[in-house]
Amino acid sequence: MTDETLLEAEELMERAVEATSEDFATVRTGRANPALYSKVLVDYYGAATPLQQLASFATPDARTILITPYDASSLRDIEKALSDSEIGANPSNDGKQIRITMPDLTEERRREYVKIVKGKGEDHKVSVRNARRKAKDSIEKAVKDGDVGEDEGDRATKDLEALTKKFVDRIDEMVKRKEAELLEV
Repeated sequence: MTDETLLEAEELMERAVEATSEDFATVRTGRANPALYSKVLVDYYGAATPLQQLASFATPDARTILITPYDASSLRDIEKALSDSEIGANPSNDGKQIRITMPDLTEERRREYVKIVKGKGEDHKVSVRNARRKAKDSIEKAVKDGDVGEDEGDRATKDLEALTKKFVDRIDEMVKRKEAELLEV
């Protein structure tokens, strides 16, 4: 009973770490990276569609991204979505593809990105703690109902705390790595 609860909590915590990794990929460093645009949604025939489903990406150099739509009629919609996104890029449209040249990062902008990364890291640590709370409630209920003994409940709670610490530490380490990457000139 408690092993299933711990396994379920571990799966939820692992998903929080994966989501952290995906979120951090969308925060820009000094290099052009198509993952920056993974969260951009384009209004395509009335439906919000992820940009990656509508176009191919190429990075001819470290500061340029070329976006080539599969459907040429969606070029204007893609350009509008990119302009409206919080990424802060200026897309230029040549009629067939969109070119985005990433500006150099200023110290001030790097600090803003660090704040964003820390905020996202904290949000994902909250997800880990929510998984812990759910599992702990389940363990306490099982002990109260008599499904498991108090000793087993205490052991499972200690294991849960160790598991939570492991995942929170992983997210903290990811935040530190991304912060170092952002501040690297």
